[in-house]
Amino acid sequence: MHIADGFLPAPVSLLGYALTGGGLWFSLRKISKTYEDPQEHIPKTSLLTAAFFVGSLINIPVPPSSVHLLLNGMLGVLLGYYAFPAIVVGLFFQAVMFQHGGMSTLGVNAAMLGFPALLSGYLFKLRLSFGEETPRRLGVFAFAAGASAVALSTLIFFGLIVTTIPADFDADLERSATFVLMMSQIPLIFIEGVFTSILVSFLRQVKPSLIEGF
Repeated sequence: MHIADGFLPAPVSLLGYALTGGGLWFSLRKISKTYEDPQEHIPKTSLLTAAFFVGSLINIPVPPSSVHLLLNGMLGVLLGYYAFPAIVVGLFFQAVMFQHGGMSTLGVNAAMLGFPALLSGYLFKLRLSFGEETPRRLGVFAFAAGASAVALSTLIFFGLIVTTIPADFDADLERSATFVLMMSQIPLIFIEGVFTSILVSFLRQVKPSLIEGF
């Protein structure tokens, strides 16, 4: 679901970089204020950045197209404010090494995945407002956080594509194709919600410290 070079007008690409810069500034400021030792979480962030980098290279066939894992909801749940920098780094290496996305659209792609990841982190934290935590509640909030991040990124992606169709394109044909591709993302929303829920439930049993504090 990465937007490649040449698909967006230059002003939109520049706006994407401005939004990503703002997201990075906000995340780093929150990290410095929230955590006593920000460097303590860098190994975990690096490991999950690598998982994000590899995960988006795995294509899942969903006729008539295919989709790939986004994992931005999972990053938001497990990394909190660290998720945005992790996504920027992962997308940069995907663009440089595999031309997955592009350098001119790196800001747009990072904002498209990063802000929903931050929102999924907030959503996951909401579970703490309901008193004593239960395994079922943990799983439900993890599912909602993982699925909602993908759903929001999907809406942003298709909103950008539909509103920036070049004048020389067949707009009706392009919108129809975009609608079909959007429908193909629905199974992915469910898959990522289930995956995040299972992963968080597993970590609660074997390493609960990994889901605490984010």
